[in-house]
Amino acid sequence: MPHLGLVTVVVRDYDEAIAHYTRALGFELREDTPQGDGKRWVVVAPPGARETALLLARAATPRERERVGDQTGGRVGLFLHTDDFDRDHDRMRAAGVTFEEAPRREPYGTVAVFRDLYGNRWDLIQPARP
Repeated sequence: MPHLGLVTVVVRDYDEAIAHYTRALGFELREDTPQGDGKRWVVVAPPGARETALLLARAATPRERERVGDQTGGRVGLFLHTDDFDRDHDRMRAAGVTFEEAPRREPYGTVAVFRDLYGNRWDLIQPARP
């Protein structure tokens, strides 16, 4: 069955991106393969993720560098689901992740907007139980 495998996030630098996503967000480094000419195939994902992961792609042109941190025009563009909001929110804050708001309860779950190292906006969300 088809599924979404990778979502690209354009970054300034591979190593700083790997450090942020693995340390601050708690992701696993799944692959870091040299591609020649300084390019690398870098894949990170939340622990236990089976389908979708992030491809960290270093900006190589001036146009790509302009998009770092603003790939969705300022909107929340990525949604990190958790089974324990308080645990992950506390861990991420302790790791220096910037949250834009206090956690809030919505009909669909507990949520708070945060920014990654580059300024991309994310939701940390624990979906409501049916």
